[in-house]
Amino acid sequence: MNIDQIYTGCLAHGAYYIESNGEAVIIDPLREVQPYIDRAEQDGAKIKYILETHFHADFVSGHLTLAEKTGATIVYGPTAKPSFDAHVAEDGEILKVGDLSIKVLHTPGHTMESTTYLLKDANGKDHSIYSGDTLFLGDVGRPDLAQKAANLTQEELAGLLFDSLREKIMPLADEVIVYPGHGAGSACGKNMMKETVDTLGNQKKVNYALRADMTREEFIKEVTDGLLPPPAYFPANVKMNKEGYSSIDEVLHMGTRALSPAEFEVAAEESEAIVLDVRHQNDFVQGHIPSSIFIGIDDNFAPWVGSVIADVNQKLLLVCPEGREEETVTRLARVGFDKVLGYLKGGIEAWKAAGKEIDQIESIPATEAHHRLEQEKLPVVDVRKYSEYEAEHVENALNIPLDFINSKMAEFPKDETFYVHCAGGYRSVIASSILKSRGYHNIIDIKGGFHAIKNAGFIVTDYVCPSTLK
Repeated sequence: MNIDQIYTGCLAHGAYYIESNGEAVIIDPLREVQPYIDRAEQDGAKIKYILETHFHADFVSGHLTLAEKTGATIVYGPTAKPSFDAHVAEDGEILKVGDLSIKVLHTPGHTMESTTYLLKDANGKDHSIYSGDTLFLGDVGRPDLAQKAANLTQEELAGLLFDSLREKIMPLADEVIVYPGHGAGSACGKNMMKETVDTLGNQKKVNYALRADMTREEFIKEVTDGLLPPPAYFPANVKMNKEGYSSIDEVLHMGTRALSPAEFEVAAEESEAIVLDVRHQNDFVQGHIPSSIFIGIDDNFAPWVGSVIADVNQKLLLVCPEGREEETVTRLARVGFDKVLGYLKGGIEAWKAAGKEIDQIESIPATEAHHRLEQEKLPVVDVRKYSEYEAEHVENALNIPLDFINSKMAEFPKDETFYVHCAGGYRSVIASSILKSRGYHNIIDIKGGFHAIKNAGFIVTDYVCPSTLK
C-alpha cells in the first residue's frame, strides 16, 4: 500500500494518491494531471478511480482531464449531479483498489454531495479517511458556500454537518488517520491547523467542532460565527467542476504565447485584457506597465487573483519573471482563469527598450514613513484582514482589507496623499496597483508592512490575541 499526500501550499490543498497491487486512485486532483499519471507509471499501476469529495469552490479539479487521459472512473458521493459521465456512489458503497477497500461515507453539510472516503487495509481494518472539506485539522468546512444550490440556510447546512460528523466520522477508531482537503490558509474554513495530517483521536481532543459534549445548537452557532464573505470566484469554480472546462493543454498553448512589446500593447488595447504583473513587489514598484495589476507569483498568488480580479472570464496578459510563464498560466488555470492571451517576451526590460511608457509606485521604508508622518499627519490605510487589524494596528489607521477592495474603493482617501501597508509588503502593493489602475495616484506604500512599522517608532495599539476576538 502506497499513500502520498500531494500538498500544494499556495492553495493550501491536499490531493491524494493511493496505490495497491497495480491499481491506484487519485483523490481531489489539481488541474494539471501529468504528475499523477507519472506517479502511477512509476509504480506500474493503472489509475482506476478519481474520487471527488465534492464540487470544489476554491480550485478547478483535474478530474475530467485525468479521466480522459487514463480511462479512470470519476466518482462522486450521493446526490451529486455532474454534467458529465461519472459514478455517483451510494452511501456505504465499497470500492475495491488492489488489496484495499474504500468505503463511501456520505457526509453532507459543507455541500450536499460532500463525501468522506474511508480506506480499509488488506485485512479490512479502518486505516484513514479522506475528508475533503467536511473535516479539517482544527476546524470543519464552512456551511455557507452551497446555500443557494441546496435551497437551505447556512444554519440548516451546519446542522447537517453536525449530524455527519457525529454519525459517520466520530464513531471511527481514534487511530484512524485524517487526511483533509485543505490546511491553514484556505478560505474554506476559519481555524485550520498548520499540520496536514493527524489522527482522529487527537482531533477529537483539539478540534472545537468535535467536542463530545457539544449540542447541535452550540455547533451551529460556533461554525457559522465570524464567517466572512467567500471569495468572488468560488461560484465560477463550482460551475466549472460540475459542468466542465477547457483542456489544460489548450489553456497552456494559448497562455504561453510570447508577444513582442508592440504585439503586447496591441493585444491589451484590442482585447481589454488586464495586464497582470507577477514579478516581486520590489521590482513592480520600481517600474511597471501603466494600469497593470500586481499579484506576485511567490505568495498566495492564485487565491488573490481570484479574490481581486474575481471574473474567471477576464482576459489577461502577463508580465512574468523569465522562465516562469508556464508556471503562471498553470497556477491561474487552477482557479479557473483560462483566458490568458500571452506574455510579454523579454519582460519589462524589453518594454523599456522599446521606448514604452513606465509607471512607478512610491514605496518608502517604514522609518522614513514615520519621519514624514511626524512632519505632516496623513491617513494610514491598513489592508490586512479584520482579525489582523483588531489584534494590533497603527493608532488611528483606517482598515480596508484587500479582500474587499473592489466593493470599498470609495473608502480610500481621494483628496489627499495617504500611506498604505499590510503585514509584510505584498498585499499593500496589490492594493496600490489596483488603486492606481482606478485613478488613485496619491499613494505611498510602506515597505516591509506592519513588521517593519513596529520597529520604526509608530504608535500602535495594545496587542490582543486573535483567538480571543470574535
